[in-house]
Amino acid sequence: MAYALHLLILAQVGRGASFSEILMTSLTGIFLLILILFLIMFASVASLWFRAMVSKARIGPFQLVVMKLKRIDPRIIVDSRINAVQAGLSNEITTAAMESHMLAGGHVPQVVRAMIVAQRAQIPLDWDTASAIDLAGRNVLEAVQTSVRTKVIDCPDPKRSMRPTLDGIARDGIQLKARARVTVRTNISQLIGGATEETVIARVGEGIVSAIGSCETHKDVLKNPMLIARTVLGKGLDSQTAYEIVSIDIADIDVGDNVGARLQEDQAEADKRIARAHAEERRAAAVAEEQEMKALTQENQALVVLSESEVPKALAEAYRRGNLRAGTAG
Repeated sequence: MAYALHLLILAQVGRGASFSEILMTSLTGIFLLILILFLIMFASVASLWFRAMVSKARIGPFQLVVMKLKRIDPRIIVDSRINAVQAGLSNEITTAAMESHMLAGGHVPQVVRAMIVAQRAQIPLDWDTASAIDLAGRNVLEAVQTSVRTKVIDCPDPKRSMRPTLDGIARDGIQLKARARVTVRTNISQLIGGATEETVIARVGEGIVSAIGSCETHKDVLKNPMLIARTVLGKGLDSQTAYEIVSIDIADIDVGDNVGARLQEDQAEADKRIARAHAEERRAAAVAEEQEMKALTQENQALVVLSESEVPKALAEAYRRGNLRAGTAG
């Protein structure tokens, strides 16, 4: 086409046409060239344009061609637009918004279906919020469905924890092993930035263990397990999370070890060992003192013997000096 246009201009120049005639011919040729290229590209999306027109989706041929130039799949946009129009969301979801979301890496059909479900369930959800949730990496359709139909979470979750039960100890020292089921629904307003399911499980588990520990005896818990559930629900554990806790049900509770008695036994054994150690210390001190006394006795006996050995020497010296008389000696 460009070569034919070039030949046409050369022919106009060859026959001495004026500048205005050459300019008009050039513009006409360029327009025809653009028109032919447009028709070639539109041929691939003609069926989509016809579907959109029949469905009153209001997507023009030029928009479809521009989508192909932007490397956007027009089939996805057309299908999503038709679904929105048929659901009565045509004023809330524009074609430009769908294109922008798709270019940002979002899932347009999923967001549109989520908005349709939210509309049917009378849940307030606009396009900006839904698209933001989708771009944040959350499944917006699943979130809306969970808002409509509640979800049950096991606590503890066997897929995430190696421990099958939540173990708490009442004030009387008896261990209780509990398992709970938490019913939640999605809180759309806190879905972006809100804590996930793992946080809810951790908070509920901590609350159950704390509630068991605050009971005077384990019999109170066994008699009324819902006492724990009411205590945990009153703590507002779903704050700053993506879920709203509907109910907490104690699925199972069993009696474990007598931890208090075992601790008392261990303490008694420790006290006995301490007493034995003190007794051994006193016995060793007594033995040491006895040995000291024996050594002192031996020392004193040695001094006595030494003193006795000095007596004959003193008598002999007295005889030599004449200090002793015979009568005195007798």
